[in-house]
Parts: sequence; C-alpha cells; structure tokens
Amino acid sequence: MKEQNYLGIYLSTDTATCVCLQSEGRDHKVLGCFSVVVEEQETQKPRELARLIAAECAEKFPEPVELQAVVALDCAMFMQHNVHSQFSDPKQIAATVKFDAEEALAMDVTDLVVAFKINSSDQKGSQITVFTAQKKQLSDILLALQANNIDPVAIEPDIHCLERFLGHNVPATGDNGSLFCLLSRRSGYFVGFSQSQQTLTSRTFLLSSAQDRNELLAREIPLTIALGAAFGKFGSVQICDSTDSVDFLQLGEELAIDTGTVDLAGAVAASDRMLADCEGPIEFAIAYGAALSGLQKTRMVNFRGDFMPYQGKKMRMQKAIKLLSISMVVLMVAVGLYFQLQLMQKNKYRRQLRKKFEKQYASVMFGRKPDSKSNPAKRLSSEYRRIKDVKSGQLSITGEESISAKLTMVLEAFNRCAAQTDLKIESISITAKAIRIVGDTSSRKNTLKLRREIENSSLKILQDNLELKGGRDVFSITVAPKK
Repeated sequence: MKEQNYLGIYLSTDTATCVCLQSEGRDHKVLGCFSVVVEEQETQKPRELARLIAAECAEKFPEPVELQAVVALDCAMFMQHNVHSQFSDPKQIAATVKFDAEEALAMDVTDLVVAFKINSSDQKGSQITVFTAQKKQLSDILLALQANNIDPVAIEPDIHCLERFLGHNVPATGDNGSLFCLLSRRSGYFVGFSQSQQTLTSRTFLLSSAQDRNELLAREIPLTIALGAAFGKFGSVQICDSTDSVDFLQLGEELAIDTGTVDLAGAVAASDRMLADCEGPIEFAIAYGAALSGLQKTRMVNFRGDFMPYQGKKMRMQKAIKLLSISMVVLMVAVGLYFQLQLMQKNKYRRQLRKKFEKQYASVMFGRKPDSKSNPAKRLSSEYRRIKDVKSGQLSITGEESISAKLTMVLEAFNRCAAQTDLKIESISITAKAIRIVGDTSSRKNTLKLRREIENSSLKILQDNLELKGGRDVFSITVAPKK
C-alpha cells in the first residue's frame, strides 16, 4: 500500500514553493521542500510551473510515496473584502455569499471564483472575509497541474494557509495576543491572534523593492491594530522580514509597543540546509500551512468549492464503491428473481400435473366421492358399533346368517316376477332388522304384482312409497321377515 503524504504548493505567477509533510501519529515531519522559478520570457507560465513542480516531486519524493496536494494562491492573484452576511449558518452563507459580494463590490461576479471565511457571528448575522479570484486564471492553473498528474484537493488564499501555520506552530505572546507582521520579497501579511490563538484580524498587501519597509510598517501596524480594536488590543508585534532590513527595535520605540522577531523555520525545526532550496522562510511557512490542511482536517477556505470541485482519487474511489454497491444490489435482486421464477415455473408444472392426473387417480387415491345427501360419518359410526357388538358377543353370527336369508328371500321374489313386471333395481340397503329396496317397474300394476310376490316370500312390507316418473312406476319398499 502506498504511503500517504501531504504536499503544500505556494503558487504565484512565476514562482512555486513546495513543502512535503509526513504524518507520524499525532505529529508530523518535513520530508523536503523546494522552490521553482519560471523565466520571465515564458508565455505559458502555469504549464511550465506545473511541469517543474512535477519533475522536482518525482525526483525528491519517488514511489511508493503518494502525495495529496493543496495549493496556496499568492495574494497578487486574489482580492480580499470584509462583507456582512445576514446569516450565521455556514450553509446559508455559502448559498448567498456571491450576492453579498456582488453588492459589496458593486460589480458582476460571474467571472469570479468566491471563497469565504467567517470571522464572527451574532444574532444580526456574520462578519465574513470574502476572497475573489479570476475564474480563467484558476482554470489555467488547475488544468496545468492536472496535466502533470497533480490534482490539488483545494486552492486556498495564502493568508489563510499562513494563519494555519502560525496558529499551529507559533504561540501568541503577551497578555493580549500578538500581531504577526510577515514581509516576503513581494508581499506583506498581517495576522493578529488572541492569547487563545483565535484569529482576530488578517491583511495582505503587495510590496515593491523600492519601498522603505520601516516606514511601511510604521504606517500599517497602527492601521491594522485599529482594524482589530473591536476584538481587543495586541500585547506585542512579531516581525519576520525576508530582506532583514527592518529595525524592529526602532520600530518598537516609535509605536510604543513590545516588538520582536519570529523565526518561522525554527518554529518547525527546519534546518538551513533544508531551506536552502526554498525562496524564503515566509514562502516556506505558507506552503507548510497548505500541507497542514490535509493533516489537521481543518476548515478550508477553498476556491475549488465554487469552481471545478475536487474530483480526485478519493472521490473517484467513493464513487466506484457506490457503483459497486449498487451493482451488487442489482445482481442480488436479479439472482433472487431468477430463482423465484424457477420456483414459480416448477410450482406451475406441479399444478398442471396434479390437475391432469387428479381425475384419473381420484378413484384410486381418494375413493369414490360420497353422495352430497348422505352422511358418511354416521354410516361409519353405525358400522363401527356393529363390529364392536360382534366382537363383544352382543351380536351373534346368526344375525349375519339371518341377513343372508332375508336377502335370499328378496331375490327369489324378484326372480319370480322380474320378467313380467319389467323390474329394474336401483339399490338395496340391508341392515340387521330390515331391507330397503329402491327401483321401478313398467306400470303400477306390475309394482303391485311385485308387492304380492314379496309378501308370499315370508316377508312383510314395513313401509313403501310409490310414484310415477317418466312413464315408470318408481317404488321404495322396506321389508322384514315375518315372525
């Protein structure tokens, strides 16, 4: 698995300073730093800068190190404004910050990229610092870096990265915090911290080589202190000048405030040998602060949130995992449906077979269906009692022989008159005491003749029922032996 390190890139129009940090538990260390410069006559400066950065990174940080980059944008490439928002929720501020910026700047912000930082909030809203940059300029930078396999997670203002570096590595001094005055070769930065390391004020401005830096600081420090007066006074002023031309002792006497110097490289134990390839300590601190954003997971003031959002490896991996999860769900549903359809098909086949063979096997498997008017349970109960009586001796075998004799007498009577009466027997029910005969003859006369034959056979008629149906005389006769 590749090791994850963090690359901070401080980028100006023709210069870039890079710092690479490696995480070590809760701490981190500097793996290396360097600066690259593009010649003045170069026309495609962003592309050449990106190429030089990629080449230097490949040389100093070879595989298996994998770099997560954050760009700090030079103050010459953006503008900073103090704006009031009616909201205190960051999401609401983000949704309306462009309108607030457009109103404050009195200009169209369509071609601008906007980022913001919340300074303070109350019931009336929030005081925010809005940063604006040209959309085309950022687009050229991003495309140039991406063409060289560097896709920065964020693009932040350099002053914000400097605040992060100071807040993490340089504690404020004095009872009321400190105002840091940092002067590079091209830019100046004022960052004010309270004693609890809360940012009270921050400013950026451009410098020229012809300016007297002592006079500049004597004029700008009181102005910056006045801007931060609403949050309290500063107990000391800490100065870092890349040209070493500022007389801080004289400046402290003029301003009547405790004045000293700050060693940015010493705050992170960076040696002179390590800084030999860097343009200066302030550029190093800005690039260091940009790299810290990945380690500390602090809130970013990110231009990419408004323009060309980060679509790097981490997000691509998340999208790939989401796509894989959706694919697996779809696959599982498809497999479930397949087996469900197979089961339904088999059940359908079973129902078809059952329906096909039900009529053919009904008589074998289930027996003949009983008459709807009969009571099979009652008949079974009667037969069960008869069997019990036989086994217990209450019903003698002679009773069975008597039933046979009764049936013989009935059949003999039928045989004597069957031909003359056109007799048809539908059913004969036999019990231990009587025989019930259901049938029909060709006429009532023939039925009466059948009755006489039955009575002449030592049988008596207990009950009879005669009825004409369909040209036949239907009868139901119950007989028993004469005593």
